Amino acid sequence: MTHFAIAGLQLDLASSDNLELVVEKTNSALARFPWVQMVLISELAVCGSGLSNAEALPSNTEKTLCDLAKKHGIWLVPGTIYEKSGGCIFNTAPVINPKGEVVVRARKMYPFYPYEKDVEPGDSVCVFEVPNVGRFGLSICYDIWFPEHSRAMINEGAEVILRPTLTNTQDRDIEMSIARATAVQNQCYVLDVNGAGAQAWGQSIFVGPEGDVVHTASRNEEIMLIEIDFARIRRTRERGIMGLGQPLKSYRDTAQKLAPDSPASNSEYLNALGPLHVPKRGE
Repeated sequence: MTHFAIAGLQLDLASSDNLELVVEKTNSALARFPWVQMVLISELAVCGSGLSNAEALPSNTEKTLCDLAKKHGIWLVPGTIYEKSGGCIFNTAPVINPKGEVVVRARKMYPFYPYEKDVEPGDSVCVFEVPNVGRFGLSICYDIWFPEHSRAMINEGAEVILRPTLTNTQDRDIEMSIARATAVQNQCYVLDVNGAGAQAWGQSIFVGPEGDVVHTASRNEEIMLIEIDFARIRRTRERGIMGLGQPLKSYRDTAQKLAPDSPASNSEYLNALGPLHVPKRGE
């Protein structure tokens, strides 16, 4: 399979207690667009951004989301939930498969310090595979401001970066630029879904692997649809952006000279991309 359909739900959210709304809006989106295979929702959408809403995982909230994914037979990335664990609080995104199983929980590695105080950072990047489709990386809000985070996921073979975010400040325009830069630097899709309503300012953005803006949302509630073209990602990484720059191969080859212990030099995925050369006619 080279195409995979994703719906990003930019929802008009209250400050907290949005579980029923998320279920309702997901049901509605899937009734209208039954061909969608994954749903992506914004950061802290379900329970809100107050640390008092933190809960241990698994929880009843997470179970409801798992039941929702199983009902429709879809992959569901329902944004994040503040997670209580071992006396700490993490900003955690569950990834739920079509059987209603949590395949991984990603913890935000770069909390928005000093404002997201009392939230502990996660200790590893999250890359997961959709069988017979491709590999996805999960970047939670502020994570994308750190290019090393995105590149670490690419080193593990990520071809699409999913970014649930919650931004209600004047730096949203900067974040949209970062999303575009991340996509073209890593020759991947970036799907950046923000909240709306009382939580955030919307303006979600979908970017293709050559830095092209596929769609930019308004500040209102919106369902954003995209078919990820994995053949395009792989072709772009093979031949270059518009037949020109091949940044992943250049990073791999130059990194070996600048830093012999760089993850790039040990990346099985990057080493499989083939030689860095000018494409030949008909290749």
